[in-house]
Amino acid sequence: MGDATIYHQKHLNPRNQKRLVSGGFTIVELLVVIVVIGILAAITIVSYTGVNNKAIAVSLKSDLANGAKRMTMYFIDHGNYPATLDGSNCPTGPADTKYCLSPSSGTTFIYILDNTANPMTYSLSATKNNTSYIILSNSAPAQISSNPSLSCPTGFIRVPGSVTYGTADFCVMKYEAKNVGGVATSQAALTPWVNISQTTAITTAAAACTDCHLITEAEWLTIAQNVLNNPVNWSTGTVGSGFIYSGHNDGTPFSALDADSNDSNGYYGTGNVANSNQKRTLTLSDGEVIWDLSGNIMEWTSGTTQSPIVQPGITGNGLNWREWTAVTNAGTILPNPSPASTGIAGAGSWTSANGTGQAYSNTEQVTLRGFQRSGSWSGAGYDGVLELQLAGVPSGSSGDLGFRVSK
Repeated sequence: MGDATIYHQKHLNPRNQKRLVSGGFTIVELLVVIVVIGILAAITIVSYTGVNNKAIAVSLKSDLANGAKRMTMYFIDHGNYPATLDGSNCPTGPADTKYCLSPSSGTTFIYILDNTANPMTYSLSATKNNTSYIILSNSAPAQISSNPSLSCPTGFIRVPGSVTYGTADFCVMKYEAKNVGGVATSQAALTPWVNISQTTAITTAAAACTDCHLITEAEWLTIAQNVLNNPVNWSTGTVGSGFIYSGHNDGTPFSALDADSNDSNGYYGTGNVANSNQKRTLTLSDGEVIWDLSGNIMEWTSGTTQSPIVQPGITGNGLNWREWTAVTNAGTILPNPSPASTGIAGAGSWTSANGTGQAYSNTEQVTLRGFQRSGSWSGAGYDGVLELQLAGVPSGSSGDLGFRVSK
């Protein structure tokens, strides 16, 4: 055989052909390498995110702890907490920089004073990169809408906290309080516990469970804000369009109702069907269902007001029912109880036609009054999740006035 023939056969040998390509990667090998690189990158990103989130949490907790110290200093010096903070995070009023709060870079503070509580309380939230922590009058900082250690008693539901109203996640009675052997109980059976004063409701709520208390104004507004911002609670399926369901309030029957353990039966006892506004159930953003937040009976919150706090209303127009849109004197109640304070687009223009409720108040009232919410079984257009009555004294009671417990 000639040299040319030997050369040709040599290069046709499969083993020699394999040697010619053995220095590169096959498509399968390349895909394996890409997948491995992707997995390693994902692990790195997750690890970095976890470390970064922990760093943010530490920073926010530190900012809040320092802020609480400044609030304490202010209280010691002035006998009260500041009403507001200015744009530089300094308390409005005494011009002393020692009270100014100094958040870390990229952190935003929101300060809320509740001047209806006795003694008054405050909340301070710190937010960075969509992570928010909150401190309540020197309590330990807690993450808003992320509190895995929160355990709700039987018959209570979990409510996501609100930066707007300075609340962390909390538990609240799913149903209006029922009198079961003298213990405030959340259950469907029985009609609500009524003929109870705010004063007694406070002590009764505290005895219901460890750390229980009569629902506060900030907590009520947190629930109201949440359900108002959920399209499923509106007749048209769109927030602000049509009406939000306002519960049993048409006077038929002319009495308070018990509830149904079946949440899908929201018209229970009313004699109405969809799409009437008499639906008694409202759904929160986390899927929890609450009964009779509007209608059935009025409910005490723990809020009180007296001079120098000014009720919302119309100066010189005395005690009257009025649409929130008709209020010309916003008053000085904190947190602000009006629909506009929810921060929901268009809420400032909502009226009783939208099912949000009206206000019964008097800007000239100077004596002590307690907060009543929801509206009763015959309240009609007055009732709603933002209905507010400021005419009753804390020691008063009536057959259509009860309460609800939070934890």
